Amino acid sequence: MNRSTSSEFIRLDRLLAQATGLSRKQAGIEIRKQRVTLDGEVVRDPGLRVPPDAAVRWRDEPVALAGPVYLMLNKPTGLVCARRDPIHATVLDLLPPDLAARVHIVGRLDRDTTGLLLLTDDGDWSHAVTSPRRGCAKAYVAELAEPLVAEAEACFAEGIVLRGEKRPTRPARLERLDDRRARVILHEGRYHQVRRMFAALGNRVLRLHRESVGGVVLDPELAPGRWRALSNEEIARLADCRARAEGEV
Repeated sequence: MNRSTSSEFIRLDRLLAQATGLSRKQAGIEIRKQRVTLDGEVVRDPGLRVPPDAAVRWRDEPVALAGPVYLMLNKPTGLVCARRDPIHATVLDLLPPDLAARVHIVGRLDRDTTGLLLLTDDGDWSHAVTSPRRGCAKAYVAELAEPLVAEAEACFAEGIVLRGEKRPTRPARLERLDDRRARVILHEGRYHQVRRMFAALGNRVLRLHRESVGGVVLDPELAPGRWRALSNEEIARLADCRARAEGEV
């Protein structure tokens, strides 16, 4: 077997994560529990650097490192963002079984929210997109039960203390589309954040749709429930969304 050069070596936990769909943390646990072998020998160091074509086995199954997968999906309403759910269908049910088993969800949407959802098997890329310190911008369109109050833009820009929390939200941008519709751009992802921000202003979100993440816009050709691979440009844009986030609010 032709071995890779030293510059192409990869951490064992990263190789295992990319090849199996495990998170880096889960991969490290599997290695420390002595469930991974390299060239027939048990290894215990997640940080061990190995060539991508190393003879690695996990739970006695060969691990092959294929190219990472990056997807966008147009999430329909009614599906949950989970690997499995005892009651509801999940977004992974929309994918072929082999692909669904491989990828994980990057930034969840609640069951009633529609729009852009990202999926990948690249843990490092996923972390770059979702890390709070990067502040990757996410744009939503909200349809509201009541007309927007006059001070809505200022409240979103200043930050809102949500019910049950002490720390205000990070500054967000609100753009009025009409009396009962608004575009909201966030740089964080608290639980049901958009809905709770409008609730703090005495309003209620009837429908919520995510348009974009990190400047990558949901493909208008994708019908609800459909998905496609991201382009190389989209992959790079999302991995580097931090620089753009600084000037977007």
